[in-house]
Amino acid sequence: MAQAQSFQNVFKVPELKKRILFTAGIILVLRLGVHITSPGIDYTVLSEFFNSQKGTLFGMYDMFVGGALRRAAIFALGIMPYISASIIFQLLTSVFPYFEKLQKEGQEGRKKITQYTRYGTVLISLVQSYGISIWLETQVPNAIIMEPGVGFKMLTVLTLTSGAVFVMWLGELITERGLGNGMSLIIFFGIIDGLPGAIFRSIGLWQSEVLSTISIIVILVFIVLIIAGVIFITLGHRRIPIQIPRKIVGRKVYGGQQTHLPLRINSAGVMPIIFAQSIIIFPGTLSTFFPGIAWLEDFSRLFQIGSPIYLFVYSLMIVFFTYFYTAIIFNPIDVAENMKRQGGFIPGIRPGSKTADYIDRVLTRITLPGSIFLAAIAILPMFLITKMNVPFYFGGTGLLIVVGVALDTVQQMESHLLLRHYDGFLKKGKIKGRRTFG
Repeated sequence: MAQAQSFQNVFKVPELKKRILFTAGIILVLRLGVHITSPGIDYTVLSEFFNSQKGTLFGMYDMFVGGALRRAAIFALGIMPYISASIIFQLLTSVFPYFEKLQKEGQEGRKKITQYTRYGTVLISLVQSYGISIWLETQVPNAIIMEPGVGFKMLTVLTLTSGAVFVMWLGELITERGLGNGMSLIIFFGIIDGLPGAIFRSIGLWQSEVLSTISIIVILVFIVLIIAGVIFITLGHRRIPIQIPRKIVGRKVYGGQQTHLPLRINSAGVMPIIFAQSIIIFPGTLSTFFPGIAWLEDFSRLFQIGSPIYLFVYSLMIVFFTYFYTAIIFNPIDVAENMKRQGGFIPGIRPGSKTADYIDRVLTRITLPGSIFLAAIAILPMFLITKMNVPFYFGGTGLLIVVGVALDTVQQMESHLLLRHYDGFLKKGKIKGRRTFG
């Protein structure tokens, strides 16, 4: 009853109701675009071809774009070019002083970086769409392309690039006027789109005795453990005590309270997985789109899904991006300066640079288990996929993104409800299972 009442409260808050309906409308447009095939392509033949590509590089990329790649849809590139451009410019802010200066200029500087990211998205989309047009003409059955040639390449490049820019715009609209992070939600619904089909395929494999009953049980236990682990790590945090001294202004006494600074074990959320996935598939993508280059094909073989080098590099990239993205979204120096201006301090730690160093040291330590957990969740399912023929959608990466994005979205809805004095979805406005460390 309490959960039903909380759900009804969502539609009692006009702003929250408007954001939810706006987000639902955008997602509907995106899902419609996924089912519109690019001109000049026979979808029926293409679909049969992609059925043989499940569990490969294309199956992985197709999961993130919600099945748009196997349909050669106008949204085949999805949000991935925008993610790649975002990664590039976030790396540039740490390397080039010009971009670092823009990042510190506040809202105006971030607007310029966002504009550069959009230009980068267009450039990456042009390259990827041209590669897809070449791949469609050279790697798939000839019956798929109705009229191959220069005209087909130009039309494909124009269609897919326009689709990628449109998806980028819709994602930014969700972030600005909807509910949740637009980029993450687009990937979230892309994964959810293929989940029912994966369940039915698993049932079919079990009925045909390709998957044993023990394998099905192992899969279900694995899924439950991943979901529980993701919730535990996502909500877990370390509390740093903060003392605010009393201030006497006239006849009134202010402050004198003790609070805490929560540092999340996984401050980066699902972004390290998305960033690492975008980069790790790049060598294989290049060799597929541009066949015949010997050194490129040899290099891509090293990064085949499930290979030792692939798993090792993929794990390191996830750990790196966890620290990297955490450093971008959380600045200990700014936190320490804000505490100093408000008169707050950490007991036993001097205000200012010492406080910043302490927060940074604690954050570095608690981020390590979070990053290792993300890497383990991403690579362990590879063994199930290769050894037990587990459907790819049941991999840890997909579940991690789905659970992480769902938690973030629910927490945003919670904040809207509690801000207007409504009960949240869960008891006392907190998600059960929250853990603190320290």
